[in-house]
Amino acid sequence: MTYRRTRAVAVKEFRHILRDPRSLAMALVIPLVMLVMFGIALSLDVDRIPTLIHDQSRTPQSRALIARFTGSRFFEIHGQVSSYAAVERAIDRNQVTLGVVIPRAFGRDEAAGRDAQVQILLDGSDSNTASIALGYVDGMIGAYSLGLRLAAQDRRGAASSWPARPPVEAETRVWYNSELQSKNYVVPGLTAVVLMIIAALLTSLTIAREWESGAMEMLLATPLRPAELVLGKMSAFFAVGVLDAVIAVAVGILVFEVPFRGSVLMLAASVCAFLTGALFWGILISAIARNQLLAFQMGLVSSFLPAFLLSGFVFAIESMPPVVQAISHIVPARYFVTILKGVFLKGVGMEVLWTQFMLLTVFAVIVFLAATRRLKRKMA
Repeated sequence: MTYRRTRAVAVKEFRHILRDPRSLAMALVIPLVMLVMFGIALSLDVDRIPTLIHDQSRTPQSRALIARFTGSRFFEIHGQVSSYAAVERAIDRNQVTLGVVIPRAFGRDEAAGRDAQVQILLDGSDSNTASIALGYVDGMIGAYSLGLRLAAQDRRGAASSWPARPPVEAETRVWYNSELQSKNYVVPGLTAVVLMIIAALLTSLTIAREWESGAMEMLLATPLRPAELVLGKMSAFFAVGVLDAVIAVAVGILVFEVPFRGSVLMLAASVCAFLTGALFWGILISAIARNQLLAFQMGLVSSFLPAFLLSGFVFAIESMPPVVQAISHIVPARYFVTILKGVFLKGVGMEVLWTQFMLLTVFAVIVFLAATRRLKRKMA
């Protein structure tokens, strides 16, 4: 393998890229559009839950409870209705997610010191949102009940059987993402998904087009070795991929204001390792599928779906079935997402993320050898 022949292939590919400004513009604009659209639309924050209230008690006690819901940022009160059926209809029509029904005896039971009942109706068609909303309700009503007990203690004095304060008081501190904003971990993970898609499709579609036009057969007839051909083509698209990565990181920091606490060198090294493997993967696809339609389908299925579903950027890998967890170990985006979250949010470096970095490197080497061997068979 000689540097001169590898450089000649890279220069040829650069010229092809520059001669096709529309493809180059699409390669740079599509990641930006995807990042902005997914970053805005894909929000996992559960707040402003549409809520409807049916107050049968109409007492100062029920109004105090309603004021708790109204004052919370987690609930958006869509009004009060006069019948139980109206709450059911609103949930059936997807107008609200939560219904709060306060019985007639609520104020009387609370004033008498008895357990006052409140009915919570939840739309469980989205189980994740429903479970989070239920947690918000339990926490708020628990705090409301504790306030009533403390007020009763003040009125009754030391003879009260209720404790003057909670026996255990938890002081919570959230590390790395103190505001619990989903964009802070969605956007870095989305960067990995976008780069995987663009890198795999760039090389696979472009080289598949050369197979269809006959240009690839002409290259294979030259003294070029398979490794030189693979490295030369990868080098040209590597520059485009790096530019896409810079755009994605800049959008994440400047537009979505995702905190960046880690090392720029660690980020650059991991981006280079991930892009190299993704580009080699696209070349391998193009060596297998020699037409653009099949290359596009294979590239989309093997890049977007695993990166989106099995990388852990949206869905926690720990909650997946054991078989799916095992499959996720062969998805390079899984390790890159871990690196991005560690660099952006935690500020950790190679001392913590070296395992993920090494696995990305191993993936790139394996795919390079596979692509080289595949092309060697074509040239034989």
